[in-house]
Amino acid sequence: MQHLIGVDLGGTNLKVALLDKKGEIRKKTSVLTARGKQAVLQQIIESIEKVLEKTGVKKSAVLGIGIGTPGLVDNIHGIVRGFTNIKGWRNVPLKEYVEREIKLPVYVDNDVNLMTLGELMCGAGRGAKNIVCLTLGTGVGGGIVIEGNLYRGSTLSAGEIGHVSVNADGPRCICGSYGCLERYVGNAYIVKKAVEAIEGGRRSIIKKLVEGDLKAVTPRVISRAARQGDRLAGEIWEETGRYIGIVLSGVVNLLDPEIIVIGGGVAQAGRLLFEPIRKTVKERAMSIPARKVKIVPAKLGKDAGLIGAGMLVKVEANKISSLHPA
Repeated sequence: MQHLIGVDLGGTNLKVALLDKKGEIRKKTSVLTARGKQAVLQQIIESIEKVLEKTGVKKSAVLGIGIGTPGLVDNIHGIVRGFTNIKGWRNVPLKEYVEREIKLPVYVDNDVNLMTLGELMCGAGRGAKNIVCLTLGTGVGGGIVIEGNLYRGSTLSAGEIGHVSVNADGPRCICGSYGCLERYVGNAYIVKKAVEAIEGGRRSIIKKLVEGDLKAVTPRVISRAARQGDRLAGEIWEETGRYIGIVLSGVVNLLDPEIIVIGGGVAQAGRLLFEPIRKTVKERAMSIPARKVKIVPAKLGKDAGLIGAGMLVKVEANKISSLHPA
């Protein structure tokens, strides 16, 4: 049996898994991501070797290694242009480095693209050819699949749905624009809405749930409050879903996807979030694509990046074999 190795490099954790060709995880490991560039590179190598050692799988039985990382990634050359969480990480030739150390083919891509690929091949998007994925957390990431292939754009920057503006006169975003979706639905901004409303005199059981410590408010706490009938919490999720729905209405009109998959921590609000998203898309998008598109939660959870990284190996290896048939 041929195996795949998936690597999910995050700002907090580095995860590595051995998978079969169906995307099933056979063994995985996770460590806190080191702080410096060289330390992280060494950590990747050690984690891959540890997974192989623990499973007893030889390198000759591994098809390749897929690596997902935040930021702008040149997937053609395997270069990660930037990663703000790691000191000194700029224009890192990750593919070249890992191939030299491990002696296996390596493929690198943006982490949200790989989450999208994972959901397409093994998760909520299985069987579809045209999908859009959204990750809702600290920021808002996006991935696009057109006719079964990841769409990366002419500068490999496609999918930045979080930086579509919903208000031309809105607050300044870290990207330099104004009123981006991320400024309204990122988890810090959801929390900020709740805290400011409570500090401004709104009554809410949110304050009770955190025992008066408003610094302890999280999207999960706001969800708990909403499920208990709290009006402020319900309004926050309604507004958050409406903003997401406004942007997705434009996505539906532009790309006509079969399915939109939404994951990430904020998406764990469930129906509190999904109901206003679906309602807004139905009201605002063109009627035929709006009726057809399915808006669903992601299925793969925290393993989406690992599974997507493994599937990247499978996709790229199939491309190579089709160019050089036996």
